[in-house]
Amino acid sequence: MTIDATGFEAAGFDAAGFEAAGFEEQLAEGAAVPTDGWDFSWFAGRATEERPGWGYVGLCGERLGRAGAALDVDTGGGEVFAEALGRAGRVPAVVRATEGWAPNHRLAAAALAPFGGEVALVDTAGPRLPFDDGTFDLVTSRHPVSFPYREAARVLAPGGTLLVQEVGAGSNRALYEFLMGPQENHDAGYVDALRARVTGAGLDVVRVEDALTRVEFFALAAVVHFLRKVLWTVPDFSVDRYRERLRALHDHIEEHGSFVCHSRRTLLEARAAGSGGA
Repeated sequence: MTIDATGFEAAGFDAAGFEAAGFEEQLAEGAAVPTDGWDFSWFAGRATEERPGWGYVGLCGERLGRAGAALDVDTGGGEVFAEALGRAGRVPAVVRATEGWAPNHRLAAAALAPFGGEVALVDTAGPRLPFDDGTFDLVTSRHPVSFPYREAARVLAPGGTLLVQEVGAGSNRALYEFLMGPQENHDAGYVDALRARVTGAGLDVVRVEDALTRVEFFALAAVVHFLRKVLWTVPDFSVDRYRERLRALHDHIEEHGSFVCHSRRTLLEARAAGSGGA
C-alpha cells in the first residue's frame, strides 16, 4: 500500500467562494466517502497540495521508456504507475507491481492490464519480494509505507536503476499534532539516514532531493476523509475518538478559511553496480 497525501490539487480553486456545510454534515460527508484506491479527485474544491518541482511521474516515464523489465513496489491502485507508463516512449517488455492491500490490488490489476502488467498481492511485512535476483532493470515506488531497499537491490539487474519518492519525516505535522498533541520529532538527519539505508543495501546514490509542499484543507470533510484514507497520519483515528479536536479544527477552518500544514517529499535515485539498466 502506498502512502499518498497528494493528488488533490485544485488549480484555479477560489476559496473565497467556497461554502462548507455545518460540523455534523462535514463529519458525515467525510466519513461516507469510499477509501479504496489512490484516486484523490474527490478532494478537488476541498483541499489543495503543491507538488515537488522534480515531477516524479515524468521522471518515471522517462526511465520506463528505456527499461526492458520494470517493477513498481507498493503500487496502490496502480494509478500513478499507469500514468507513468502512458508517458513512456515505449512500454517495457515486462511490467510488474506489488501491492499489499486487496482492494487496491484489484484496482491496480485493472489499471496496469492495458500495459501487460501483472500485480502480485504481497504481505508488506514479508521478508522477500516474490521475484528472482536480477530480474528488473528498473524498480520504482511512490510513497511506499516502508520501502525494502535491500530487496530492491536484490531484484535489480547489474546497472539497474531505483527511483523512489518517499513521504518524508514530519509530513503533515501541524495536522496530526493539532489532533494528537506534540509528538516525537524524527525530522533531523532524515535524509542522511535515508542515504545510509540505500548505500547499506549496496546501491550507489545518484540523486537526492527534498521538498516541503503546502497542504491546505478548506473543509473538515476533506480532513476526515484524508485521515481515513491515509490512516497512518493519525493511527488511532476515528470520528468518535477525535470529535472534540475535530470540532476545534472545524472552528479553525471557519475562522481562517482553511487549515494549512506541510508535507515532505524526498526523491531518491540510485543504481546497482555494473553495466546496463534503465
